[in-house]
Amino acid sequence: MTDPMSTADENLDATLDPHAPVAASAEPMDDRQREIEELKDKHLRLAAEYDNFRRRAVKERQEAGWRAQGEVVRGLIDALDDLTRFANVDPTTVDATTVVNGVILVEKKIFKSLAGHGFEVLDPTGHAFDPALHEAVSTAPAARAEEDGQVAVCFQSGYVINGHVLRPARVVVKQWTGA
Repeated sequence: MTDPMSTADENLDATLDPHAPVAASAEPMDDRQREIEELKDKHLRLAAEYDNFRRRAVKERQEAGWRAQGEVVRGLIDALDDLTRFANVDPTTVDATTVVNGVILVEKKIFKSLAGHGFEVLDPTGHAFDPALHEAVSTAPAARAEEDGQVAVCFQSGYVINGHVLRPARVVVKQWTGA
């Protein structure tokens, strides 16, 4: 007859045996857990790296914008100095023609500086109406059918910089009524 206590001890010893099948399945779990931890760590590092990249890109974009604005302003400084000189002229010693001519020169200097940055003035008088560049504020009768859709008068010049419309030209468009 077998002793029930010794059978229980043998069963207990089998479950605590490191070579038992249960212990063999614990090792792959440790490897999997280690792999999961490594993947989590890799994911966190990549997320942090991406966040740093995103912040750096935003900062570089802002700095590029500020540099571009600085370049535009630097080109306008001479014209602003000239304008300041005209603002401080004694009106009793200078005639109006001199002031007007000086303002015209300052205007040319400003437009020349802005043109160097891709700035263009739109004055489409006599050209075909283009809704992408012009804003029709009124119509006027056309003398001939060929003039239909042409700009008759430009009330306010438009401005474009590097192909992007800053302000459309406000115009009167000729319209042929067939009369």
